This record gives sequence, C-alpha cells and structure tokens, in this order.
Amino acid sequence: MRNVNSTTVTSAVVRSFDGATGPRFRQVIERLVHHLHAFAREVQLTPDEWKAGIDFLYQAGKISDEARNEFILTSDVLGLSSLVDMLQSDGGGTERSALGPFHAEGSPLLAVGGDLKRDNDGEPMLVRGRVMDADGRPIARAQLDFWQAAINGLYWQQDAAQDPHNLRFRMITGDDGAYAFTTVRPAPYTVPYDGPVGDLLRAGGRHAWRPAHFHFIVSAEGCKALTTEVFFADDRYIDEDAVFGVRESLLVQTQLATDTTLAQRYQLPLPFHSVEFDFRLGR
Repeated sequence: MRNVNSTTVTSAVVRSFDGATGPRFRQVIERLVHHLHAFAREVQLTPDEWKAGIDFLYQAGKISDEARNEFILTSDVLGLSSLVDMLQSDGGGTERSALGPFHAEGSPLLAVGGDLKRDNDGEPMLVRGRVMDADGRPIARAQLDFWQAAINGLYWQQDAAQDPHNLRFRMITGDDGAYAFTTVRPAPYTVPYDGPVGDLLRAGGRHAWRPAHFHFIVSAEGCKALTTEVFFADDRYIDEDAVFGVRESLLVQTQLATDTTLAQRYQLPLPFHSVEFDFRLGR
C-alpha cells in the first residue's frame, strides 16, 4: 500500500474490499471503483473539478429532506434511474418507468368506474383498460395504485390548497381485470430546479420539463409488481422528458367520445375525452 501510484491505486482499492460479506456487493463496488477511476483518468480530472463535484453532492445533501431527495433527482436527470428501470423491465410485460418522488402510501380505495376528478379544474377524462398477464389473460383482483399532478402541475405534497388525498387512489379490479375511473388531464411540469440539479441543467443548456403523465403501480398475487407511467402522445414535451421516462409503448392517444350511454354512466359532459391502456404483468 505504501507504493500506491496512479497506476496501482485502482487495484489497491479493489483489494481493500476482499473481505466483503456478500459476493454481489463485492462485484458492484469493484466495478464502481474501476469505472470511477477510469472516468478520472479519461478526462484527466483536476482537483478543482473534483472539488466542484464534491460540492455538488454536499449541496444535494443539504437541500434533501423527507419530501425531496436531490440525489434521486440527480439520478433522474442523468438517465440512470431510467436505465435501471429499463434493465429491470420484463420482456413479456409492460415497460417500467419512473416512480418519482410523489408516491404516498395509504391512498384511499376507489371502486372501478369511480370519480377521481371531483372538484378539480381541468379537462374531464375517462381512463380505462385491463390488467392482464403476459399472455393476454385477464388478472382478477389486481391492484392499481395511482397518482397524478393537478392542472397546475403540482402534486398534493407541493400544494397546500389540495386535499392530501387529491388525485390518488387504490383500485381492485374484478374478475375481468378491468379498471376505469374519471379524472382530469394532468399538465406538464418542471422537476425542481432551485437547487444543485437546476444548476446542472442550466450549465448543460437543458430545460427541466416533464410531459404530462399518470403514475401507476400495478400488482397482483403471483405476478411481478410494475411501476410505470402513461404519457400523452400529443404532449409538447414528449420527446424532451427531463428524466428520460418516456417509452413508445407507454404512449396513449386521447379519443373524443360522443357515446351518450358512457357519458351518463360516468357523469361526463358530451363530448368528452378518453384514453385506454392495458397493463401486462409478468408471472
């Protein structure tokens, strides 16, 4: 160790983890060290640049709290969160996408066909579809955990004027795997950019906008739980998502409906917009 130099330091650090208690931990930390050191060598990282990076992490820690994790946001805007989701997506199921920071446990139960829009401003919309397995068979008693932003682009955690249960629910499908609810179309919004991540985006000439989307966690007994987002194909930011969460397979087209029976069933004005999306879960 006393003769460590720029050539041998990487192997010295790797050997220091020889006593790791788990083989997977050792594999991950070994490759992390290799890639970190390779990055520093490739760009010939200077002490001032290294310090700027450490200061970024320090500021990210200072601004983080229970409601905001700047480290996750950093992972998001660098595409790492999205890459991890894509690596874990099941080839036979719906693709994964970002969980985001605004999921909350304990959302109230909503019956299939229930009204989520309530007194929210915005364009009323019918959302429906089915939960199926990878072979297209309906999954009975699947659970949907849903949340979305309001028309002002804010989630209830960000907006004191919203009820804590606003625009979120849990729903249990019937034997046919069908789900349905009414809501309002959400708006695009920016990720928080008043901290170090905002400085990073501005330095890179990037914006902080996300296209409008719905969040879902879909689960069922004997199936892999799915965390994903559903996006509107006509959103102006659909090809510029700041956190790289959009997938072609997660896009929906809004349809203008004039069905009087549907309008009466879901208490919607004519005409109204609707979207349909089916989820597929791997066993």
